[in-house]
Amino acid sequence: MNLLALETSTESCSVALVHGDSLIARSELAPRRHAELVLPMADALLAEAGLGRHALDAIAVGRGPGAFTGVRLGISLAQGMALALDRPVITVSSLAALALEAPEDDGDAAILAVIDARMGEVYAACYRRDGRGGLEPLDEERVTTADALVLPDADAWQLVGSGWTTYHAAIADRLAGKRLVSAGGAHYPQAVHVARLAVREAVLGHLLPPEQALPVYLRDKVALTLVEQGRA
Repeated sequence: MNLLALETSTESCSVALVHGDSLIARSELAPRRHAELVLPMADALLAEAGLGRHALDAIAVGRGPGAFTGVRLGISLAQGMALALDRPVITVSSLAALALEAPEDDGDAAILAVIDARMGEVYAACYRRDGRGGLEPLDEERVTTADALVLPDADAWQLVGSGWTTYHAAIADRLAGKRLVSAGGAHYPQAVHVARLAVREAVLGHLLPPEQALPVYLRDKVALTLVEQGRA
């Protein structure tokens, strides 16, 4: 299978290409430069693999949640490429892709993927590795304040994502009495993990017409009002 994956939902811009049994990727931490970088990255990977765009079988994309502009960009590019090539789209949760950034654990630790959503909130979801390279969801994706974060029952945890950097004290309080296996805030959803999860989705037949590939924002508000900022 030849599959191109895009992930632009956070500060990191990344592209990955599955071709046969190989997986190659490009990633750059480049806030506000995603529109400039993502297509050249894709073309570079296709050139490296010796493939043209018409050799692709599907386009995968991180569907969010994340930054509104980044999520929209990724979905729009995936839809546009898929329409032009008459190919399906596979959408993958950006939080699930982020969860796979957690180090592989020999035990059975749950993974909290948490993205700084600004405005005092986080995007969060919990998973456990399924032993086959994928993830088992333990709860629903949501947007919440860190101190109101409700976690499923688990004795051991791995934390990954920018939300940990911003709200580590509040999140640590939610994990009181639990074993913290690993915690890393300098991680973002990556196209390489979008690609890996998308291949599994393709095997299950979870392919969408381009027009049905929709973003997931989890909230419809992009900024605090002046009153909320305490400036009125």
